[in-house]
Formats: sequence, structure tokens, C-alpha cells
Amino acid sequence: MNRIRKAVLPVAGLGTRFLPATKAMPKEMLTVVDRPIIQYAVDEARQAGIEHCVFVSGRNKSVIADHFDIQVELEMTLRERGKVKELEALQRDLPAAGTVSFTRQQAPLGLGHAVWCARDIIGNEPFALLLPDMLMHAEVGCLSQMLRAYEKHGGNVIAVEEVPRDQVGSYGVVAIGEADETGFEITGMVEKPKPEDAPSTFIISGRYILQPEIFDILSTQEQGAGGEIQVTDAMLKLLQTQRFTAVRFEGTTYDCGAKVGFLAANVAYALARPDIAPAFRSELRAILARFDGGS
Repeated sequence: MNRIRKAVLPVAGLGTRFLPATKAMPKEMLTVVDRPIIQYAVDEARQAGIEHCVFVSGRNKSVIADHFDIQVELEMTLRERGKVKELEALQRDLPAAGTVSFTRQQAPLGLGHAVWCARDIIGNEPFALLLPDMLMHAEVGCLSQMLRAYEKHGGNVIAVEEVPRDQVGSYGVVAIGEADETGFEITGMVEKPKPEDAPSTFIISGRYILQPEIFDILSTQEQGAGGEIQVTDAMLKLLQTQRFTAVRFEGTTYDCGAKVGFLAANVAYALARPDIAPAFRSELRAILARFDGGS
């Protein structure tokens, strides 16, 4: 069984739901407390032992590459001013040389196409796929939780979460097979089903471990829903020959591609920070009292 060494992070999206904030700023660089969204995904990947992150980017995304590079002038200024803590934080987040790659998705043809764009960098080995919009808040990262199932069963692994049945129509939904202590085998998948047609209430939540055979399927994959190449369609084909295991994520997911999810993530991550939680909690209570009183 090959170890998971590389991760693909699609960052080519336009972020239209956050306009005008994302007119000149990539949505992945919007901050949750004091770190950009993309940094949390990279932190999760590193915690799981990922050695190489592959960013599939688009136009006007160069600031993401800059974020993961040395900023000589800034480091010099911090050093001269004795801001040791801030300097150490910058250097701690900096990836080692040769452990980050960028490739372009020239046209918005969907998640499946974005994954396919990373094929030459990933090569013939299994890899992780992390959707940076989905912030997975947990002491043990979602990808680390998934590795337990991968180490036992190999094949492909998908993180899932359970939602009320009336909400399944907004997600990809999996069918449940035989279960063990690591999760359950996936016997089918369907994209955005009607509640009455959904095979379960377990939805795909933005973290994957995939075998390299997915690239061959994606290379001939036809456009699906929304005129895009869907990774779910490719996984369905791969399911015919390889095992898929679902791991129920133990934690809280915040969809930072939506305004409410983004704002909720800021509150949750701030309250989890001992350095700012007491003052923030007091301010939050005051804000809620003011608005509740006004209603």
C-alpha cells in the first residue's frame, strides 16, 4: 500500500458569492481570524503527513503563491523591530523548498477537471484531495482521521457527514455498505438526489483519498451537471473496480464558500483561541444583546 504523500488543493474558483470582496482578492485568501482559509487546509494536510501540496489555480491567483513564499522585506523589518513571535509564525507556516507546486486550470470546467490538471505532478500514486472552502474544525484533522481507514482497507476514502433528509438535495450522497470501526464501505453515490430518492443521509464533505486511476477516467469524462466535469461521476466509474470507504468526520464543518458559513467559522475559530476568546466572547455578548434588544 502506497503512503499518501501528495495533496491536491483546487483554488481556481472565482468566488462570485463574495463579490466585491473577491474582485481582486482570491476567496482562498479571505481570513478566518488571522489566517487565510487556504492556510487551514494546508495545516490539515501537514498534520496528516502530506509532503507536497499541489495547488490548481487560475488567473489572478498569484497572491496564493506569494503567501507560501518568503517575504524578505517583511522578515527583515520584523527582525529589526524585535518582533520574534510574529517572525517565528511566518517561518513556521512557510513550506520547505520544493514541497509546493502550482498548475493552471485555464477554464472553469469543474472539480473533476481541476483534479485532472494535477495529473502530471501527482504521477502514478494515490493522493489526497482537499477542498479549501470547507473548513474542517477538529483537534485531529479530517484527513488524519481518514488515514486510519486507508491504512486498513487501501483503495479510496471519502469523508462524510450526516444531514437531515430534507437537505440531501444540495450534496453528493453515498449508499451504505458493510461497516467496521473505521467507517463503512460505499456501494453507490448520487449527486443532489431528491430526499425520497437518497440512498442515505450521509453526504460527501470535501475530503478525499483517491487512487491514480481516477486520472484515466477523468481524461475521457464527459461534462455532467452544470456543464462541468464532475469528480463524483468519475468516482462512480472507479467504484466499479475499486473499494471506496466512507469515514464519518468527527468535528464541525464550515462551508466558507457561503457567507454564513464563513462568518460562523470566524466566530468558532476565535472562540477556540485562548489568546482572544475572553475578550471576543464579551464583545460577542454585547453585540447579540444590542441586536436582540433592537428586535
